[in-house]
Amino acid sequence: MIAIVIVSIVVLLLGLGLYKARKLQHIHVQKQVQIATDLTTVYNHVAYLENFTKWSPFYEADPTQITKVTGTDGQVGAQFHWEGNGGKDLGYQEITEIKKYNYIKMECDIEKPFKAHPTFEYTLEQQEDTIVLTQDFNLESGLAASFFMWLFGAKTDMDKMNGRGMELLKQTCEQ
Repeated sequence: MIAIVIVSIVVLLLGLGLYKARKLQHIHVQKQVQIATDLTTVYNHVAYLENFTKWSPFYEADPTQITKVTGTDGQVGAQFHWEGNGGKDLGYQEITEIKKYNYIKMECDIEKPFKAHPTFEYTLEQQEDTIVLTQDFNLESGLAASFFMWLFGAKTDMDKMNGRGMELLKQTCEQ
């Protein structure tokens, strides 16, 4: 009888987990911030990867990480590489599309702590004396990876981290 109850609970939890995981196979997080500065300042902080450590929430969390920029910074093909957390975090992001002063797209290749290929898209819009910057984060994953993201609350962490990044970018640009 106890075995039946335990098996039923496990099956119920797995079913719930897989149901929730299906919803996490595509994660979209959108953040928007108004920055009281000029368009060039905001654009340069996003498009020039050498500036990333000034506002990166990942660098804030691990300022000992090793970073480097390859390619022509601020141009399509430039890459920002990182290795942090004692070698447990590893990957790079690459600028894949630019519409100067309007739009920047970056694709990431994360190797550690898990394999993932999210994208970041930044849209800049002048509104009177401020710049409205919108960040769209997208991540596609399989059902198994989504299950573990659900289990460990990864979407909440992504939401917080992206929000913190936008806060740091605003602070940095307004200094």
